[in-house]
Amino acid sequence: MKTLERIPVRSPASVAVFRHILSHGPLGRVDVARATHLSAAAVTKAVTPLIATGFVVESVGPRAVTTVGRPVNPLVVSPDRASIVGVKITPEASYGILTDLAGGEVATTQIKHDSSRVDDVLAAVNEIVSRLRTSARNGIVDGLGVTASGDIDRLTGIVRSSHRLGWSQVPLKKLLEAETGLPVTIDNDVRALTTLEWLFGAGRNAESLAVVTIGAGIGCGLILNGGVVRGAHGVSGEIGHLPLARNDLTCSCGRSGCVETIASTSAILGAVRGAGHDEIGTIEDASRLALEGDAAATHAFAEAGRVIGAALATLANLVGPQTIIIAGEGVTEYDLYARHLRDEFSSHAFGAALDCEIILKPHTFNDWARGAAVSVIEEIASGTS
Repeated sequence: MKTLERIPVRSPASVAVFRHILSHGPLGRVDVARATHLSAAAVTKAVTPLIATGFVVESVGPRAVTTVGRPVNPLVVSPDRASIVGVKITPEASYGILTDLAGGEVATTQIKHDSSRVDDVLAAVNEIVSRLRTSARNGIVDGLGVTASGDIDRLTGIVRSSHRLGWSQVPLKKLLEAETGLPVTIDNDVRALTTLEWLFGAGRNAESLAVVTIGAGIGCGLILNGGVVRGAHGVSGEIGHLPLARNDLTCSCGRSGCVETIASTSAILGAVRGAGHDEIGTIEDASRLALEGDAAATHAFAEAGRVIGAALATLANLVGPQTIIIAGEGVTEYDLYARHLRDEFSSHAFGAALDCEIILKPHTFNDWARGAAVSVIEEIASGTS
């Protein structure tokens, strides 16, 4: 099996230089030095092996800037240096994307599953890799990133528990490497989406960042002190399981009082159906009822907004992110609970935590798959061990 080729540097300063060029390039050396708080000499030392191995190039042509003395050719990550496949697994389908090293989309595909059984998912992921390989430079895929919801240990490559998939202690990395022959990185889907926003999205300029996803579950990914928070035991940011809701409701995790028992799409649907609307089939139907002024639907979304607002205030008070991005399929109903969310956040956020910027950003399944690919890019950018 091939191994994943990482950038040929080890020092934190060199890794920081590459990551900044990756996220913000093309940049001149002076700009890189200013952003990373390094000297010009240290930047040159860090960049030299990156250029020699083709991970970074000096752009020429219209991007070159002429200064007194000599032209300055900005530094940019070479997108063709690697081709990466990312796959987001859901119970119903797997969504795949091929990206370059700069995270740019090259091609996409998706495959529906006969079931969420491990064998069916493995076959789907393998087929996705085969399809996307035809669009890769020279037909070569350098790495595979795969994400799903649940308790996933990136270090061991084991899906310890995924309620949505019905999996427990699945050695997914080992199985996929045997199936595809590629180096595989697996991760929780929300953490991967957070990495995408940190490196290439709305969180590129934030020193600390939280991405909160609202949908079938309530997830949270964190960036603090220049890195993704994974937790000592592989679990972190599980605000969907904060005990902020009523104790008479049981969560899919088996506990009571979790945020998800009020604020997930299934919880909102359950509340609306329980109020006499048995005909409601989707969250879009519930949204329509609320927009039409139905009291039960309006109340369900208001309650969801309040408990999410309390969860965000708890998050802001504990870790103080500069920015919180609200993402996921549930954001399409954001207007129905936005006022309640912000009122609750304002009531409970302490002091300067109120200054936390809250951004709404819907995501597609292709974005989730791109997050899986970016988890491999992050691995490449971490440098040689």
